[in-house]
Order: sequence, then C-alpha cells, then structure tokens
Amino acid sequence: MWMLVVAALGAACPVPGALDHFEVTAEQPYQVGDVGIDVTVRAVDANGNQVPLCDAATVAGLARREAGETVAIDTTGPFAAGEVVLKDVFVTGDSARVALERGPAGPVAGTYRPRRLPGVLSILPPLFAIGLAIWLRRALVALVAGVWLGALFVHDFSPMTALLKTFDTYLPSTLTDSGHAAIVLFTMALGGMVGVIGKSGGTKALVDIMARRAKSRRSAQLVAWLSGMVVFFDDYANCLLVGNTVRPLADERSISREKLSFLVDSTAAPVATVALVSTWIGYQLGLIGGAGVPLEGNAYDAFLSMLPYSFYALFALGFVGLIAWSGRDFGPMLKAEKRAIATGDLFRPGSQPLLDKELTELQPPEGKKLLWQNAVLPIGVVVGTVIIGLYFNGRAAVEASEGAAAADAASVRDIIGSADSYAVLLWASFLGGLVAIGSVLATRTLDISEAMDAWVGGAKAMVMAVLILVLAWAIGDMCKDHLHTGDWVLSQVRPSGAWLPLITFLVSAVIALATGSSFSTMAIVIPLAAPMVWAVTGGDVAATADWGVRYATLAAVLSGAVFGDHCSPISDTTIMSSMASGSDHLDHVRTQTPYAILIAAVSMVVGYIPAGFGLSPWLSLPLGFAILTATVLLLGKKAEE
Repeated sequence: MWMLVVAALGAACPVPGALDHFEVTAEQPYQVGDVGIDVTVRAVDANGNQVPLCDAATVAGLARREAGETVAIDTTGPFAAGEVVLKDVFVTGDSARVALERGPAGPVAGTYRPRRLPGVLSILPPLFAIGLAIWLRRALVALVAGVWLGALFVHDFSPMTALLKTFDTYLPSTLTDSGHAAIVLFTMALGGMVGVIGKSGGTKALVDIMARRAKSRRSAQLVAWLSGMVVFFDDYANCLLVGNTVRPLADERSISREKLSFLVDSTAAPVATVALVSTWIGYQLGLIGGAGVPLEGNAYDAFLSMLPYSFYALFALGFVGLIAWSGRDFGPMLKAEKRAIATGDLFRPGSQPLLDKELTELQPPEGKKLLWQNAVLPIGVVVGTVIIGLYFNGRAAVEASEGAAAADAASVRDIIGSADSYAVLLWASFLGGLVAIGSVLATRTLDISEAMDAWVGGAKAMVMAVLILVLAWAIGDMCKDHLHTGDWVLSQVRPSGAWLPLITFLVSAVIALATGSSFSTMAIVIPLAAPMVWAVTGGDVAATADWGVRYATLAAVLSGAVFGDHCSPISDTTIMSSMASGSDHLDHVRTQTPYAILIAAVSMVVGYIPAGFGLSPWLSLPLGFAILTATVLLLGKKAEE
C-alpha cells in the first residue's frame, strides 16, 4: 500500500486540540476500474464543524490514476484551513485512511472505502441496449433496459432502486440540460411547421417542381445528397430539413426510407465536422486549443491542417455521392431498395417508422390550388434564420466577452464558433412555423383552425422520436457521468508511435458507439490524445516530421467519433435522421452500418495506418476514393435490375 509523504504544517499554526476526526468523502461512493475520482478530506470537531489542521497527517491507499504515484496533501494550502480535495485519484487497497502522525489530540483518523465496480461493467449498458434493440427491434424497450442496467450498477445492484431511479432521476435529468431541452422544442416546432406545409399542399407542390427535374431515382438521390452538402452549417438542422423536404420526392421515386435516412445521416455529421464554418467549429477549436499542447499556429490553423486527415468524414461524403450517382447498393440496403421497387413498400412490413402517419399522410384540402411558396417561404426562413442568427448571436457573444473592437475584428468563423446554436435553432423553428401559418392564411389555403390543427398534428408526430432521443441521452449521460465509460476505455489503451492515429480512431469509435454522442467523445478523447501524441513525438514544435502524426491523431478523434455515431442506435443525429426520413430506426442503423464499416476500413487501411508512418494524406485520399468506387462498382447492383 502506497503511503503519502508526511508533510508538517507551519510552526505558527495553533495546536488542533478541537480536532475530533477526519471526514473522507467522494461525490460517488464507488470506483469504476482504475478510473480516477475526487476525494475530499475535511478536519472536523466533535460537532462536525471544520477546524484548521496544524499537525502532520498521512494518507494510505490513494494514488494518481495515470502515473500510479502517491498523492501528497498540500498542508500549506487549502488543508491548512481543514479541507483539501484530492483530484483524479484511486484507492489502491480496500480503503483510504487519513490519520494524524503526531499531536496532543491523540489518535484521529478517517476512512474512505468505496464500492468496487469492475471497469468492464461500464460498457455493458450501451452494449446491452444495442443488442436488445437488434434482437427485439424495439428501441424504446432496449434503451430503458440499458439505462436500468447502468442504474443497477450505480445503486449497489438493487433492481427496484435502479428501476425507480431510472424514472425519477436519470430520465428527467436529461431535460435539465438546456441544450437537450432546446433540441426537443426545436424538433417538435419543426415538426409543427412541416405539418402545416404538408396540410397546405406546399410540400406536394414543391415535390412536383423537383420531380420535373429529378425524373429518376438517381437524380432524386443526388438531390438528397446535394441538399445535405448545402445545409452544412449544423447537423441537426441538416437532418431535419433535408429529411423532411426530400422525403416526399423520394417516396415519388420509390426510394426506400432506409436509403433516404442513410443519404441524410451519412452527409449531416461528416459535412458539419469538416465545414470551414459550422456550429461544430467553435466546440472543436475550443477542445484543440485547450488541449495544452504547443501548436504551429492557432487552433483554427491546426483544424485546417487536420482536414486532409479527416479520412472517414471525407470518404463518407464521397461515398454517399457515389451511391446516389451510381444507383448501386449492396447488403441489406440493396434488399430494402428491391422491396421498395418491387412491392412499393417504402419500409419493411411490421416496422415502426419514427414518424407518425399523421404527418406523412396529411392531405391538402380539396379544390385549393397547391402553392410551392407555402413550403419554400418557411424553409427559407429556417435556413436564413440559422445563418443570420448564428452570425449576430455569435457577434453579440464576442462583444459581450471581449468588447466591440474585438467583435469588429473577429472573423466569421470565430463569430459563428461563439454563437449559441441551440438558441438560434429555436428561433429558426418557431419563426418558420409562424411564417408557415401566416403564408397559408394569406393565400387562404387553410383557415386558422386548420392551420393550428396541422401544426399540433406535426408536433405530435415527433413524440415517438423525442422519447427515443431522451432515452438515448439518458444512457449516454449514464455512461459519461456515472460509469465513466470513455475514461475506462482510454485507461485500457496504451498507444505508442506510428499506430497512435489508428488506435485513436478505434477508441473514439468505441466511445461514440457506447455513448451515442460525437461531442462527448471529442471532449473525452482530445484532452488525452493530444498530450499523448505530443509526448510520443517528443513534443518539439520544430519537429516538422512529426506534425503529420499529430494532425492525423487529432483528426482521428473527430472522424472516429462520427463513425461510432453512425453505427450507434443511441446516437441523437442517427435518431433524427430516422425521424425526419420516416424510417424505422433500427432498420436505418442495420442498413447503414455495413456502409459505415466499409468506409471506416478504407479510412484505416489507406488513411490512418499509412499516416502514422508518414505517408501524405494527399496520396491516401485519391487511393481511398478509388477503392470505394471499385467496391461499389464490383459489389453493388442496381435495385431495378
């Protein structure tokens, strides 16, 4: 058992005659594997009041998580007042014991004994939820079971306590997050807008116009892909706008809902993570800049240098375009497309699309002229509000924090990176709904009662998707905040040298698969991967030969997070893609995953492995695109044939 170095307090400190005992506590009463926890030590009197500690103390059984070194209490700092927080430590024996080594107060001690949870338990809840969802094909049941299993581990394996905590603590807590609450409101408000557009016939009029130009299945798929590339500034807006707008056109051309959700999902996050200006940029730059490593320039310069190494994101965008252009598919996606063409069933019989039929079957009133303006105006307002709102909201944030002069000098990317994207999305969705209602009233397509009924019907159609989204957040929070899944996975990895980009990509993918969140994965991995790769490469800014490995490793975090997200049934963007496209969620994941695995395999073989050994990404990129093209042409078949 490791012992802490005994440190004496200053001689001027009074004798702690009132000291009765030590309180040793931690926010969580359990320890997951060797993941570090924060332990608080307080010196208190018999009444529980904090008192100064003026004699030397020892602690047995606490060590640093990373280095395995013993931890010394700083008796000249906070503990002089009777309290200290020991951060990122783990208990090496059965317990951690704090005691006075000497002093007239007699033997004074305190003990902290955490419950032990094997680290492997931290990955069981998401794996259990994913497996159960695939088996039962019922996402709601599987996600509730996953949250309950995590609660079971946290609450000392008490089944009833875990069940009660699932419903009174872990599910409600997801909506206390303002970002999550904003996404729920944004989703339902946008659903309401789509309901009004559909009921007015605006969607059908717009589809009729697009159909005259997109006369084939191929051109309809290209419209979906290009629309996703255009709405590059936010992945949530991308999923919901593109899916809801293109879905009627895809239905006209007998494109399966699984295929549409793939076109939407595999474009949204990849384009947002590599776009020069998007709601992701500020978050990514903050993580890169705050990683504590010396960069060649600023964080944005580092991001630009990382772009060629974002193999998965870039290959995914190209692959989606290739699939749309060639009209070829393979695996379960080909089966879904054949079904749609042969039988007209856009989704698998017996499936549960994440979109109520009330929304997709809204019929415009008879005898009314269908006006494309009733669709284009609200959608244009949503897109315009997001773009303009991100700029002005971000500018106001920069001005509030740094002053008007800094706001005037800030670049567009810095301004958008500082914006509150959740607030802007709320503005956009509700303004779009108001414009949709105003438009149908002005054109006398609907009266006020019909318009409001359509808005409520559209919002109601999103309830199932919102429930699954809340459950996905709950299991993600369970893994991140309570079971420390990402930290434990990282603690099991000891990457080194040329294999670091590949290992980082795989670890990021596993964490994103388990948590269902690209953002959480980036926040977990970047602060650890960046110092690690700098240490491996010597940490010398002048060592230009190692910059490729460094940038490849950082880019592997972003791409790995997106890959894991695409394969995860508990991913929010994956759920939103299923919802906006009207697809059964598990069918979407099942048909998309083989494509994602293919792209990831090419990214690793021709991208991250060669990058670790110094190969230029400008050689890897064309080679990877060539392999993907050959694979589609050789393995893929046209569903019509």
